[in-house]
Amino acid sequence: MAITLAEAKVGMADHVDQAVIDEFRRGSYLLDNLTFDNAVSPGTGGSTLTYGYTQLLTPSTAGFRTINNEYTANEAKRVKKTTELKIFGGAFQIDRVIQDTSGSIDEMNFQLQQKIKATSNGFHYMMINGDATAHSEQFDGLDVMLTGASTELTDYSGIDISDSNNLDSKWKVILDAIDEFLSGLDGTPSVLLGNSKLITKIKACARRAGYYTRSENSFGVSVEEYNKIPLIDLGYYYNGSTTVPVVPIYQTDDETPVTGLTDLYAVSLGLDAFHGVSPTGNNIIRSYLPDMDRPGAVKKGEVEMVAGIALKNSRKAGVMRGIKVE
Repeated sequence: MAITLAEAKVGMADHVDQAVIDEFRRGSYLLDNLTFDNAVSPGTGGSTLTYGYTQLLTPSTAGFRTINNEYTANEAKRVKKTTELKIFGGAFQIDRVIQDTSGSIDEMNFQLQQKIKATSNGFHYMMINGDATAHSEQFDGLDVMLTGASTELTDYSGIDISDSNNLDSKWKVILDAIDEFLSGLDGTPSVLLGNSKLITKIKACARRAGYYTRSENSFGVSVEEYNKIPLIDLGYYYNGSTTVPVVPIYQTDDETPVTGLTDLYAVSLGLDAFHGVSPTGNNIIRSYLPDMDRPGAVKKGEVEMVAGIALKNSRKAGVMRGIKVE
């Protein structure tokens, strides 16, 4: 059954859990608009969290025939895929004295909000960079899913929009390239995803062309768009030691490497396109907060998400690689 986080919230009796869901939605346009297929039931003893589906690789075609001649047969091609749901989130601890003396800033609420932000950023990071082969605790992200796909375009490393002078001279080039990229997808994508540097530069190009638009999300927050397609900055991910953009900035591995390159992702959201996967029921996101009146000096809280992603149609997502932004 398809469910969004807004719909999952309705089925929750705990007001704290409802507030946690709203924090995830408010902090992430993508999570607020992503549909989850809550169809995975763990096996006996919770031994499996596998979601199986078929991905459309090549669509069917239609043509013409003449009298007394048959159509040339052509079949749509699909492939069986699986994705593993992963459990991620985190815990925090608070001494009851710190909580009791926290004053105007409630320490429990502060730590909870920060853990929600970290979990949301973790989902964004895995959604782009996850590699289940290299890291068993991750699910495959779009970088892996789109490698070698017909919607992976890799010949844009010559487009340099790293400064204002280049933006002034090449804004038509980058917008033509983006339109060419989007034309290869199946329908207009729901969102364009990138890091802050790339999204900022695309907005600057869109303003020059008159393609810059705005709308409001479900919380009344302004969403900036390229020709009515939301431009979503996926932000940063902190891995415990380093803060990095969710969509990386990288360099080529040639003898004379090109630095400051990044990628632009486009996805269509929906159960027939790109969507999330969750366990049966409404348990996509849960919070566990302690009772401060019970014995024990140090209290522990947790935020946990159980999810994966699936791409049902290979042409409902794409990536434009190698745009120079710095």
